[in-house]
Amino acid sequence: MYTAGRAGHIRSFVRRQGRVSNAQQRYHEEMMVSIGIPYSATRVDLDALFGRAAPRIVEIGFGMGETSAAIAAAHPENDYLGIEVHTPGVGSLCKLVAELGLQNLRIIQHDAVEVLRDMLGPASLAGVHLFFPDPWPKKRHHKRRLLQPAFLALLARRLRPGGYIHCATDWEDYAQQMLAVLTAESLLENTAIGYAPRPDYRPLTKFEQRGLRLGHGVWDLVFRRRPESLQTEDDRQDQLA
Repeated sequence: MYTAGRAGHIRSFVRRQGRVSNAQQRYHEEMMVSIGIPYSATRVDLDALFGRAAPRIVEIGFGMGETSAAIAAAHPENDYLGIEVHTPGVGSLCKLVAELGLQNLRIIQHDAVEVLRDMLGPASLAGVHLFFPDPWPKKRHHKRRLLQPAFLALLARRLRPGGYIHCATDWEDYAQQMLAVLTAESLLENTAIGYAPRPDYRPLTKFEQRGLRLGHGVWDLVFRRRPESLQTEDDRQDQLA
């Protein structure tokens, strides 16, 4: 069952119990002490969090974390903040961070809407990744899809001018909705005419490769915050329906 958060927004996820493997549980317990960031309704100091100043990219809903780890490993010049609610996925990414020795990735296990709203400041991000979010395919559930105008407006204000948001989905009707919502946001501009070619930094997942072999489509969208957009929005006006 869905319940509204304290800001009234509709949650786009269900907290499934799921099975947590022994390895996932162990790495979760061992690694979240050092790379986990507890949710707090206060702004986080990203320079202190990562121990340096660097471009910061948020991934919302990283699943089991394979893509997150691969991107962070390939781009040590950037810092990555992964947001996920499900413990098996968090434990899986913790294991990958340990095995790859990644120093540029941190995790927050909490509702992404509240993290973006409460913990990250305006114009603080170089990029946002939203890869294969839950499509909520039934029409009556479309309101639960994450990429809605109110949330996108919040994301756009968290991007610095020139910063990007990259979405990917394998559901065509969700891709169409994403394109419409992104196009309607005045702070953003499309980097392509319609859908974008898959950027090289986004690796193909095993699930995606299988789908492509079966003839399934995948749609990428890459929008950027307009360089001329102002950074003077009053953060107290952040509202989510």
